[in-house]
Amino acid sequence: MKTIDSINFSGKKAVIRVDFNVPLNEQFEVTDSTRIRAAIPTLKKILKDGGSIVLMSHLGRPKEGPTNKYSLKHIVNEVSRQLGTPVKFADDCISENAFAQSSALKAGEVLLLENLRFYKEEEKGNEEFAQKLARHGNVYVNDAFGTAHRSHASTAVMAKFFDAGSKCLGYVMAGEVESIDKVLNQSEKPFTAIIGGAKVSDKILIIEQLMNKANNILIGGGMAFTFVKAMGGQIGKSLCEDDRLQTAKELLDKAKQKGVNIYIPTDAIIADNFSNDANKKEVAIDQIPEGWMGLDIGSKSVKQFGEVIKSSKTILWNGPMGVFEMSSFENGTKQAAFDIVEATKSSAYSLIGGGDSVAAINKYNLAEKVSYVSTGGGALLEYIEQGSLPGVKAIEN
Repeated sequence: MKTIDSINFSGKKAVIRVDFNVPLNEQFEVTDSTRIRAAIPTLKKILKDGGSIVLMSHLGRPKEGPTNKYSLKHIVNEVSRQLGTPVKFADDCISENAFAQSSALKAGEVLLLENLRFYKEEEKGNEEFAQKLARHGNVYVNDAFGTAHRSHASTAVMAKFFDAGSKCLGYVMAGEVESIDKVLNQSEKPFTAIIGGAKVSDKILIIEQLMNKANNILIGGGMAFTFVKAMGGQIGKSLCEDDRLQTAKELLDKAKQKGVNIYIPTDAIIADNFSNDANKKEVAIDQIPEGWMGLDIGSKSVKQFGEVIKSSKTILWNGPMGVFEMSSFENGTKQAAFDIVEATKSSAYSLIGGGDSVAAINKYNLAEKVSYVSTGGGALLEYIEQGSLPGVKAIEN
């Protein structure tokens, strides 16, 4: 794996694909700077070497070209603050003015280009557009794990315009690839995967891949009810993908054949309404009355899942156990998070990936107490499903 540690950036201009797709409030202020902070060590290494930096990113999903709402000018102050260095801004990414600004950069200076997605060519992976972006520097660094699964111009195509010694992964990308490799290819047993979220259809491929690696797979969240119904249970008006019942059965059969333990919750916290203030009670998960829905795993399942998690040496967590955004239905997710922390204390390696799992770990202030928190949900899943990503392959080729 070729990382920025293999390059001395003295006198070089690094054009870096970062993932600064951060949330903004109505005043266009950054409300969560996690992704900006994640990239800072990469930027500091380049500046310390005596290089200059041209930053590229997208923000949101602009449909009709340049839009004030999605302009990266709104994040310049926050990037400057986090980096401790003033950051210049180019109001376009491939205009002559932008090229003039990047070519005038001196050692230690940083320029942020305007939103790449203001050009449709970015998402189309247009080669000509990628070649223009490549003009901004003489070393290409990809540090945008959150978009590494996209074959976009700046993430997968640009790398071909740099020779092997002038392209590499930044620290964010390298850390992500290393952590996934540790879980998938160097996992100490028992390896437990905790898979939650709403839909089985979103997780079929990842469950199938994990069956080749994991000893235990714990199923939580809305997707559990598709499995329960497939096994003949009564699930009331719980979330269910009726067109995936056969798939759920097949997954359970495959796990049996491979000797993998799949744990489906045995009880659930149910509600008569999708609301924090709804009436709620705890019942067997396959005996949910009509008009009621399951919104969290029950206490027996929490205990059983906890025992499996705490006896594990490698843990991958993707997806919550219930509707943890509502305090009435957060217990399953919260306990899973604390059980993972306990296992980590006892020398397990824990990788947290996927937006909601990361949100849960952050909600309970546990990010420092697990081994690794992934910055890219979709990219992490695709890496597990495919074994690599376009953004990683582009650097290796």
